[in-house]
Amino acid sequence: MKKIILGSASPRRKELLYSLDFEFEVRVKETDETCPNEVPPIDRALYIAWKKASVLRAELESDELLVCADTVVISDKIVLNKPTNEQEAREMLRSLSGKTHTVATGLVVCTKDRFLEKTVLTKVEFIEIPYSAIDYYIDRYKPFDKAGAYGIQEWIGHAFVRRIDGSYNNVVGLPTSELYEMINAFQE
Repeated sequence: MKKIILGSASPRRKELLYSLDFEFEVRVKETDETCPNEVPPIDRALYIAWKKASVLRAELESDELLVCADTVVISDKIVLNKPTNEQEAREMLRSLSGKTHTVATGLVVCTKDRFLEKTVLTKVEFIEIPYSAIDYYIDRYKPFDKAGAYGIQEWIGHAFVRRIDGSYNNVVGLPTSELYEMINAFQE
């Protein structure tokens, strides 16, 4: 069994990987998470996941397996990353209100000499979110570390998500079923 290295400090990703009963170590390095404009929105999460993997892959030992991921929210062909302030969070949530958007998570699982990659897509439909609810959510939950300015596992997800089509855990930040298959492909 290869030693799993999670290339993320995200508490949600750590919790989800832990729930798969894998033992792992967290290892992160500062990474430039910008993406060129010519990369299509649907490919941006995988592009950033590869950037994260690239800075860690060279240092892997032969018995280590690296897991890197990135998640983006895509609404009307526009990528909503993490908001930088309250106003940006407010604008993102208003743009998602009453609409369906796509959550894309790019996964890279690799050793020094082999890799698997995948982009997992989930559709999320919000009902109309009153401005007062958006203000309450931002004030109480401070969603500045979340793509699209929301966490589906938090109050706003419980109160305003009408339906999802695809992996719930993908929206949280790590599509566990797909990741489990990818990790096990290296254990054979």
